[in-house]
Amino acid sequence: MLAIAGGKGGSGKTTTTLGLASALDGPVLAVDADRDMPNLHTMAGVERRDDGGASDAVLEPTVHQHPTDQTVSVLPAPSGTDDEAFEEWLESIAADDRTTVVDCPAGAGPDAATPLRVADGVVVVTPLCAPALRDAAKTAAMARALGTPVIGCVVTRTRVAPDAVAELVGAPILGTVPEETSPVLTQPTVQAAYRRIVDNISGKK
Repeated sequence: MLAIAGGKGGSGKTTTTLGLASALDGPVLAVDADRDMPNLHTMAGVERRDDGGASDAVLEPTVHQHPTDQTVSVLPAPSGTDDEAFEEWLESIAADDRTTVVDCPAGAGPDAATPLRVADGVVVVTPLCAPALRDAAKTAAMARALGTPVIGCVVTRTRVAPDAVAELVGAPILGTVPEETSPVLTQPTVQAAYRRIVDNISGKK
């Protein structure tokens, strides 16, 4: 399970989750772990059904096929789950045979910590602005404190990222994603960027 994390909302986590999911060799499960402000299902173009968050039937009842990428399945965030049930939910997903990428909540609170703790590795996403970069460094530090390795960082809305980003986050730059017009994930330059990032992630394993 690969967690896609960032300190600020709007940093590009959800775009990166779906971009990596499409670039990875399938089948891939893209999971929304943001219970308070979920938007993975909206960006993916699928419905969010409320199944009560039951951990004993967590996968198939709520999984949706991505409408334009048949290798990707989308699992919207559960609703009505307490923290313990939510962690069990994520652990059950981690046992799934598919490659899994998880769109994490922003920030450094307990909701953000849970998917980081369950994941096998973390990719930190940030644009090139000082507040977001500081928060990205905090997110990376939190992941390490939880015992989850930080594989690297993805810098969004730019074609070039300075080496200082890697120094600040304490992890290599896996790639940059250029700013493009919406819908971003249909743009060839963005798709190519995520394929390069996947190649770099594979090289880190």
